[in-house]
Amino acid sequence: MLASGFTSAGVTQSLFFGMIASSILVSITDTKYLFYIQVVPHLWRYKQLWRLLTWQTCYINSTELLFAAMTIYHLRIIERLWGSRKFASFLISILPPTLLLPPILTTVLRPLSLNAINHLPAGPTPLIFALLAQYHAAIPTVYRYRIATSDAPSVSSTSNAREAPGLIFSDKSLVYFLAGQLALSSFPGSALAAGVGWLVGVAWRGEWGPAAWSRLRVPGWVVGEKKAEMGEGFEGLRRRLEGEGSGSGVDGSREGEARRRTLGRGILDQFRGAF
Repeated sequence: MLASGFTSAGVTQSLFFGMIASSILVSITDTKYLFYIQVVPHLWRYKQLWRLLTWQTCYINSTELLFAAMTIYHLRIIERLWGSRKFASFLISILPPTLLLPPILTTVLRPLSLNAINHLPAGPTPLIFALLAQYHAAIPTVYRYRIATSDAPSVSSTSNAREAPGLIFSDKSLVYFLAGQLALSSFPGSALAAGVGWLVGVAWRGEWGPAAWSRLRVPGWVVGEKKAEMGEGFEGLRRRLEGEGSGSGVDGSREGEARRRTLGRGILDQFRGAF
């Protein structure tokens, strides 16, 4: 799962390049104004409800696009862990709530915040943070490291070793840093979208929604999977096990012969030395 590139992550690759291509196309055609949402005037005055379905199509800011692309690249490990079919099913199942909940919350919070929350930036930020919730729950921390902030050592509470005070990070900290930059890029709208996406991801993992929500599976042909006959699968497994068994037997006999030859030569050398 640590392979570079998009090996065994075809859906993530399509999402990655599709997001970049759509953002570049929107920039070239100068149609950025069609994708972000402002409660006033887009929803309340002009009734442009079609924006509820298109606001996650692309990013209209190069900074947001950069951090989103880097975050998605690191989250490709989720597809390798689950498989392309479950990964695509997850994206499709969380798409409706991540599309509709942020605009609805923005509309509700606008009068409560004295019109401070009125803008919802374009881009699939809720989708990315729903994936980030799965990354946080499913991927363990491999190592941690400390960045010292002072030269003065401090006594550790668990041992008598003296350590320099500093900040502790892990191998997952870079992903959280990139996602945090994305969430704060167009505050407060981007933070609202990120929070909704995280909660939707947690709800999907905890099966808090409808019973069929987390059990949805797209057909295998959608992600390029070919349906194999059951007999062929068992036959391939049998051949593989037989090959491993015969290979291990041959290796064991060769090792035994080598040990016997080594012992015989050692005894012969001893007799030669005695005479």
